[in-house]
Amino acid sequence: MRVEVDGAPVEVPEGATLLEAVRAAGARVPTLCFDERLAPFGACRVCLVGVEGQDKPVASCTTPCRDGMRIDTRDPAARRVAGAVVELVLSELPEPPAAHTELAAVARELGVGELRWTGRVHEKRHDMRHPYLALQNELCISCGRCVRICDEVQGAFALTATGRGFEANIAAGIDAGFRDSTCVSCGACADTCPTDAITELSLLALAGTTTEEAQA
Repeated sequence: MRVEVDGAPVEVPEGATLLEAVRAAGARVPTLCFDERLAPFGACRVCLVGVEGQDKPVASCTTPCRDGMRIDTRDPAARRVAGAVVELVLSELPEPPAAHTELAAVARELGVGELRWTGRVHEKRHDMRHPYLALQNELCISCGRCVRICDEVQGAFALTATGRGFEANIAAGIDAGFRDSTCVSCGACADTCPTDAITELSLLALAGTTTEEAQA
């Protein structure tokens, strides 16, 4: 099956997604809830692209290719919507994401700078009960990657999505903390987290944050 990505033809197998076609063509589109180890989720609406003949941008991670499709990764509407989504996500954080995080990289790629909106921000709340991992709830953007990798890849089912809307977050077990959950200390949740909402205690120490400071 042949499609075009930004004018360049590329062959993709049957069932390939637009995101897979984009990557096969050597092009790039930002993603936030996507992890190639997981089934596509399509929740964040950051991987939007334009498709010839479509009135609106589509999520590239969940949309299957059709023969002859023409995909535009630079579609102005797609970039504008994706940028607005990221800007709204950032507006709820008590401080900008660390420069090394995936969220910060996506914001830079989409040209998101000074935020246009202000409103409620998440209060700092940390779960430091795990011997190796820190859960910094205020950095959670509810992308679902940690819960899904714990379930789909590790089969540990240690994390749970909680709340709705602004109150949406994650918890270990039934909010009993990592230590008392079914966590096997594999670190997959920290590895996939795009914001450092779940991170290794050792990395916090390297960043100069003590356990006492993190718990404040």
